[in-house]
Parts: sequence; structure tokens; C-alpha cells
Amino acid sequence: MDWIEVVGLIGSTLSSITFIPQVLQAWKTKSVGDLSLSMMVIVTLSTLVWLVYGFGRNALPVIICNAIIFLLSLVLIYFKFSFQKNKRA
Repeated sequence: MDWIEVVGLIGSTLSSITFIPQVLQAWKTKSVGDLSLSMMVIVTLSTLVWLVYGFGRNALPVIICNAIIFLLSLVLIYFKFSFQKNKRA
């Protein structure tokens, strides 16, 4: 593994963890009212496109980063619908 691959993996790790505090906060408070659904859908779709690119280029840092962000985005979208339903009940 060369140095540029290591830099890519570090960047991938840092990018991937950016969503973790938001997911944890949403889970803890059961509140996602301030999250924009359109933004979350755009993030989810963009990470899906990046995943296709990453697999096409066999770029591990791109695959790792976008797979994690894709999953965390799906969790936030799930929370968005799930917590709103709980609030109405």
C-alpha cells in the first residue's frame, strides 16, 4: 500500500465519521425535525453514485467512505420518518 492509498483511507475514515454524531444525537433525542429530508436524500443518492464509481475504479477508500455514509444516511432517513410517526401518536 502506497502513501496515497493511506491518505485516501484516512480521508475516507474522517469523512465517514462525520455522520456518526448526527445519528447518535437523533437516536438519543428521538428528534430529527431540523434535518432536511431533501438534503438527506441528495446525500444518499450521491453516495450511491460514488459507490458505483468506486467499484468501477476499484477504489477502496471511495467504496469504504461512501458505503458507510450511505448506510448512515439511510438510518437518518429512517429516523426522519420513524420519529415523526412516534411524535404524532
